[in-house]
Amino acid sequence: MKINLKNGIDKLVFGMKQSDVTALYGQPNSNYNDEDDNVIFAYNAQKMRLTFYKDEDFKLGYIVASSQDLELFGIKIMDKNINDVQSDMAKNGIAKFTQEAFDTFENYFNEANWIIFQTEFDEVVKFEIGAIINDMDEFEWKFKK
Repeated sequence: MKINLKNGIDKLVFGMKQSDVTALYGQPNSNYNDEDDNVIFAYNAQKMRLTFYKDEDFKLGYIVASSQDLELFGIKIMDKNINDVQSDMAKNGIAKFTQEAFDTFENYFNEANWIIFQTEFDEVVKFEIGAIINDMDEFEWKFKK
């Protein structure tokens, strides 16, 4: 599954509605509301959790994924050592990361692309990508019907 920076993952594009997503992937394996009343879809086969923001008319705005098939710049990222991933990203123009540690996990966040590589024991175990927020503090929705 290809990660499309600033746009989404695979066929998912930020700004899609729930009906757009179910047309592509069918009904989610689970569907619930988080503490902010955002709608969350979970797809087991794709190993993805999708967030549709309540305050944004329930548009797809955030994806958390852990599929072994995830690729960024044609490079598989899951279970790779974070140093190797950072080196691969630097070769593709993404060099600035903010690092945050908690328990045995570390997050490597790149704000320009709104991506997070989450590691445990120095290996990437989860990838997160969010819709871009512009200088006017508005989401840049990429999905056009």
